Amino acid sequence: MKKINKLTELLGITYPVIQGGMGNVSNATLAAAVSNAGALGMIGAGTMTPDQVEDIILETKRKTKKPFGVNIALSVSEHAEELLRLVIKHQIKNVSLSAGNPAPYISNLREHHCIVMTVAGTVAQAVKAEKAGAHIVIGEGYEAAGINSLAETTTMAFIPQLKTAIKLPIIAAGGIGDGKGLAAAFALGACGVQMGTRFIATKESGMHANYLSAILASKDDSTLIAGKTVNKRRRVLPTPYIENVLKAEEKGMTVSEYLAATSEAHHVKGAVDGQLEEGFINGGQIAGLIKDIPLVEDLILTMMTEAEVSLRAALSYLNINR
Repeated sequence: MKKINKLTELLGITYPVIQGGMGNVSNATLAAAVSNAGALGMIGAGTMTPDQVEDIILETKRKTKKPFGVNIALSVSEHAEELLRLVIKHQIKNVSLSAGNPAPYISNLREHHCIVMTVAGTVAQAVKAEKAGAHIVIGEGYEAAGINSLAETTTMAFIPQLKTAIKLPIIAAGGIGDGKGLAAAFALGACGVQMGTRFIATKESGMHANYLSAILASKDDSTLIAGKTVNKRRRVLPTPYIENVLKAEEKGMTVSEYLAATSEAHHVKGAVDGQLEEGFINGGQIAGLIKDIPLVEDLILTMMTEAEVSLRAALSYLNINR
């Protein structure tokens, strides 16, 4: 009897992979490429205005007829309420809520037939999201790029604890970039994975060549954590700009100074414009694994094959007579 993956069934996708919300560097070309390949493309609203996000939604609709989603970082955006109305207006089925308390918004989204995914960095957050009516929990480990949980729990430790605590389908995020990572996520109890850094390193990402080169040059210990001194942590790749931010932190930055220095405007300067003296680039710990810039479709198909091979190999390691 064929088993159904509850995650792919809910999201209306073929492969259990979703693109992470990437804030102001989101673009229609990448989101559509991910969706057209059978996974779930995602538009990250970041600090963009509703008009800017609407333009990307409309362009994505022109580029794909497959399901895609919108991520709203609740405490980051000044327009969260308007953005929620926007996704309802355009009948966006899949909505991801992060960086804030999703509970006040879930009921309304469900009434409009949206599938609600919430990003959690702790078990307590996931339990609250389940009680509030979320459909899916994205469990994000400390390995992930960008804004990070203060809990510092790794994906390997976090996902099995989520599986014990909640009944919802779980997406594993943080430190995943290939089929071996997907296979590991399944073994830990997840139904699928979310990837950010790996999708940045694709031909359709639209990111500057300087960003892509920085990912390809990464090693296992290349990423840095900014914001430790102000409890606003962000995982990034080293650039001249972020190194100056870290030096300023050591001298005693205020929270407002740090937030200004790591604003989405500086993210765009680094990621899209390639101005590494004036901007930063997010990067997860998986960056050290990435050594090529494939087409999105090739990446996803390779992942599926590699995951199957990895799972079959894992079974052979058990050395159980059947």
